[in-house]
Amino acid sequence: MSYVVGLTGGIGSGKSAVGELFAQHGITVVDTDAIAHALTAPGGPAIAAIRTEFGDAAVSADGALDRAAMRAMVFADESTKTSARKRLEAILHPLIRAESERQVAHKPAASPYAILMVPLLVESGDYRKRVNRIAVVDCAESTQIERVMSRSGLARAEIERILAAQATRAERLAAADDVIDNDGALARLAPQIERLHQRYLELSGHVG
Repeated sequence: MSYVVGLTGGIGSGKSAVGELFAQHGITVVDTDAIAHALTAPGGPAIAAIRTEFGDAAVSADGALDRAAMRAMVFADESTKTSARKRLEAILHPLIRAESERQVAHKPAASPYAILMVPLLVESGDYRKRVNRIAVVDCAESTQIERVMSRSGLARAEIERILAAQATRAERLAAADDVIDNDGALARLAPQIERLHQRYLELSGHVG
């Protein structure tokens, strides 16, 4: 069975940059966010079920998930037991899990361990059973907001609503076996990932 490190962090924390650094070490990185995007791309495997559940308003003209419309639906009825978020997760999560498990199981033999990148790892306790270790990419909430505003064009209030729906910084840190500090310059990441890579080689039974 593969040794699997769960990599997580809040929106704008820099998970993708960390994943790229692990990939540069020849490590298989299974990105559940990328899987979700593929599932909801034009003609993706989840689109038919999304259209049935939420109607045509949830699907854009090109046949992909209309993310802006879905965000509006999610935040409009977050307090209900059958919220849009839960209904969407009921469609996507089984598909994401199946595909991520497939990718981990079929990782190249040259990759001594796998990184399973899950944005909501802490929020989804079931994922804990699928990883040997949890690494959290950490930074201040103000840094997250600045990064997301600069790359996405979302308003601060909308980003703050997304943050409020995620685990708190303290909750993620409490779940972490390893913490990756990404509150500074990007160049500070590489030495941290090098150290963790050597550690994960040892834990997975490989010589660094």
